[in-house]
Amino acid sequence: MKNLTRSLPPARLVCAGLVAALGAALSTAQAAPPATILAASLTAQAGYGTIKGRLVWESAEVPSLKVLVAKGEAQKDPQVCARVEAIPSRELVVDPSSKGVQYGYAYLVKPQGEYSSAAKELVAKAPKVEIDQKNCEFIPHVAALHQSQDLVLKSSDPVTHNIRFTSFTNGAFNQVLSPNGQVELKLIEERRPIPLACDIHPWMRGYVMVFAHPFFAVTGEDGSFEITGVPAGTQNLVLWQEKVGYVTQRAGRGIPVEVAANQVTNVGDIPINPAKAK
Repeated sequence: MKNLTRSLPPARLVCAGLVAALGAALSTAQAAPPATILAASLTAQAGYGTIKGRLVWESAEVPSLKVLVAKGEAQKDPQVCARVEAIPSRELVVDPSSKGVQYGYAYLVKPQGEYSSAAKELVAKAPKVEIDQKNCEFIPHVAALHQSQDLVLKSSDPVTHNIRFTSFTNGAFNQVLSPNGQVELKLIEERRPIPLACDIHPWMRGYVMVFAHPFFAVTGEDGSFEITGVPAGTQNLVLWQEKVGYVTQRAGRGIPVEVAANQVTNVGDIPINPAKAK
């Protein structure tokens, strides 16, 4: 028993050892960042890239624009509407040379990663988005905005218009616009494009779509689109066109796209089957 007693360390040495071990454990815990902070850091380190592509017509035969109101034949306000030229339907606009389809929406669904600064930058550059009623048409025919941007609905025509829409999230809206008048709206995210109409001039049609993120675009004359500042990783891309609806597979869920940091991911030509545009 005496030998065993001698082999035990003094009580104060045991306490000192425990304190040192506890201090080391606390230091290690303080040095390790929480999992959420670490995840955010890794996301930021992953970087950002760009998604680009084209919406194209999958046929050698390009459809011509349908005439809604022939020149000089408007039934309402002919002194303004179609006075200089005919008013065409813009529900399907295909460029003959490139086969590109204009006025399509390209956007991400539930984008992954951190992008709050990109959204703030977008709103700072363009706090308002305008849709004009000019020559008895909605211009642009298709518009898109972030929910922090103001939507300005205006009229450059010297005649009375109204603007009417019905939506899932933002409800119904119907207001008369006096000549050269305007109204500003604050809308929130919608999952589908909102159709715009003018009942005074019933041929007038347009669309607006509202997003809660900055990753959206409207296809240009050659069908091209580009979405910048996209967090690297797997994102889901949707293309929608007025005449067809969802162009990409999986409807509103989108198609997966791998975005690489500091690189452009080209998804190429995304075709519209003419059979689906009838």
